Amino acid sequence: MQNTYTVESVTSGHPDKVCDQISDAILDKYLEQDPHARVAVETFGSHNLLVIGGEVTANATVEAGEVGRAVYRDIGYEDQLNIITNIIQQSPDIAQGVDTGGAGDQGIMYGYATAETKEFLPRAVSLVHQLTAGLENLRRMDPECGWLGPDGKAQVTMQDGVISTVLISTQHARTIAQNDIKNILTSKLITPVIGDLAGINILVNPTGKFVVGGFTADTGLTGRKIIVDTYGGLIPHGGGAFSGKDPTKVDRSAAYMSRFVAKNVVANGLARECTVSVAYAIGQAEPLMVHAETDAGKDIGGWVKDRFDFRPAAIIERLNLRRPIYRRTAAYGHFGRVGMPWEDIISL
Repeated sequence: MQNTYTVESVTSGHPDKVCDQISDAILDKYLEQDPHARVAVETFGSHNLLVIGGEVTANATVEAGEVGRAVYRDIGYEDQLNIITNIIQQSPDIAQGVDTGGAGDQGIMYGYATAETKEFLPRAVSLVHQLTAGLENLRRMDPECGWLGPDGKAQVTMQDGVISTVLISTQHARTIAQNDIKNILTSKLITPVIGDLAGINILVNPTGKFVVGGFTADTGLTGRKIIVDTYGGLIPHGGGAFSGKDPTKVDRSAAYMSRFVAKNVVANGLARECTVSVAYAIGQAEPLMVHAETDAGKDIGGWVKDRFDFRPAAIIERLNLRRPIYRRTAAYGHFGRVGMPWEDIISL
């Protein structure tokens, strides 16, 4: 682990995360009707415009635009959207390889776990998601925080294992002063999550104002927060996003399997840290590479391959991934989430 690093999280109302949630909500609707649905849905939002496109092959009927509108309202936005949808059938060139159990795409995926926290995530990653989830909880549950808006971000900077800076940027009503925002969030959010703030630089809305948020302020796009979704940039990332993709897409399912393996290596006391990486060729079931190493620099790839099956169909079966469980993953990180199958601990 690096001696000095910063990690980020964003709220469910961040424009990119709105798009991730819409894509995954549409995926869930297809899987509710057809567990074997092939879905690759992308969402783009910009200034009252929502565009939903992609490829789907499923025995199901989903009104993608209405799903998108409902998710947008549920997050907390009230403005009207002009919605355009363009969803077609998946290319048969891809399907012919996936139908036989092959990977839905080529690529490299990574999984990681550390004994540093009960979530088996780096401490800063765990804390920064607690901060942004805490912002949403205050907005929805605390009558004294009704001035909070859906859009927001947080960062935590660590230096030599100690928190040096906490940054909160949150959308807010025009009627509240910045000093009041900082005082309230320090008391109700930052201190409960972080603890003793002595020596920590606290930044809240450093631009001095954050009234306009969401699609009104910025565009959003599915898959543009892949580092927030995973490990904060503290390990490599293969570049593939998760949201809107059914589990035949190894960008998603193999990343979940890699986390499952890494977490169980650590949870069983075999290492304090473990990184797993896997690579695929589109249409082929057997991975091109499975590599795993521990904090001691020990290569355990052969041991992992003997105990875990990384073929896409085997991953889907082991983690029971053909269920409508994905919208829940689309904000506050895909890992460290109680109840997700890739977080289960088994005996090795």
